Amino acid sequence: MDLQLEPGTVTWLRGTNGSGKTSLLRILSGLSQPAEGQVLWGGLPLHQAGAEARLGTVYISHANALKDDLTLVEAVAFNAALSGLDSPASRAEAALDAMGLRSRRDAAVRTLSQGQRRRGALARLRLDDRPRTWILDEPFDALDAASVDGLSRLIETHAQRGGAVLLTSHQPIALAGTREFDLEPFRAVP
Repeated sequence: MDLQLEPGTVTWLRGTNGSGKTSLLRILSGLSQPAEGQVLWGGLPLHQAGAEARLGTVYISHANALKDDLTLVEAVAFNAALSGLDSPASRAEAALDAMGLRSRRDAAVRTLSQGQRRRGALARLRLDDRPRTWILDEPFDALDAASVDGLSRLIETHAQRGGAVLLTSHQPIALAGTREFDLEPFRAVP
């Protein structure tokens, strides 16, 4: 398998349930190790690329990674701080405002609807505008039509400013210039 994420591209990773999409995303984000082969970042194996690769990537899994007992703004600010960003609280407030969650930012995460939680998790994409690599596992899940449109525009804008996006989705997506990469030919048969 040879999958390259170039600046300014959006790649739709496709495959049936159980084909390895989430496993591959976890490997590319440095959270799992491949059983074979290697992942290169800027020509170096990912484990040697170190902090540059980790800080240059935003990974949002199908789980929202928001602590239920925190308020939404606290949870997003925590993620901003983990990313090494300055002024995490003000960045979190601006990101939540951009995601249409101004009125919910002081609500405990556990009280939010699934769609609000998903938009809260996706607010991490608005914490800064550096052209990072975004690795998104089923980002459109639980979103209404308006939120799907907003996320689609955000992804396209990110690619236009030089960011790379790799995403999975079982829903049809209509993003300008999207490349498709199908995992089925690489699927290990038990």
